[in-house]
Amino acid sequence: MAVEAEALMIGAQVQGKVRHLGIYGALVDIGTGQDALLHVSQLSADASMQPGAEITAFVYKTRRDGHVALTFEKPPAVPWSAIKQGNTYTGEVIRVEDFGVFVDFGAERPGMVHVSEMADGYVRSPSDVAAVGQAVEVRVIKKSVRPRKIDLTMKQPEEPVVIEDDDPLPTSMAQAFQRAMQSDGSPSGREDGTQNNRRNHRRQQEDILARTLRRAPR
Repeated sequence: MAVEAEALMIGAQVQGKVRHLGIYGALVDIGTGQDALLHVSQLSADASMQPGAEITAFVYKTRRDGHVALTFEKPPAVPWSAIKQGNTYTGEVIRVEDFGVFVDFGAERPGMVHVSEMADGYVRSPSDVAAVGQAVEVRVIKKSVRPRKIDLTMKQPEEPVVIEDDDPLPTSMAQAFQRAMQSDGSPSGREDGTQNNRRNHRRQQEDILARTLRRAPR
């Protein structure tokens, strides 16, 4: 049955037959319809590595054009290129030292958790927090290429502080609307003005009526 090259995962185990040996390595038929390459650095002086030999290998790299590179060594579960600052992994403590612990989380080499990164509070000794064989959750702080080194932490990430304002300031639009409502030109201003005009008109009429009554003959 044919195997789609795109379906092959890094680290997948495959069976194949050596079709050709060349200066770059061995071309292996793994059922994808296109020969996979087992680089010369992977070959040994074993005389059994000849055309027609059946081999078991692992997928080392895949390309979009369908080419597949093989290796006899099983690749790490977590590729070096996939390790990024902030990534979290579950690993196993494999060594405890005075300065910290080493954790295997599936990368090509274990990461190191310094004693100052083992807990949020003070840690007197790494052995007070972790032991060999213990499963721990770690987060990547830094990855160094030269030398290949992975610094980890077991501390909980700090959550951003959100400040809630019970009485938020009104927006500029809201402030303008409030001023307009309080001004004479606002609906409430017009209403108050109308009432004042009516009261003044009624007062004037009462004054006129009072003067008329005073002047009228008795």
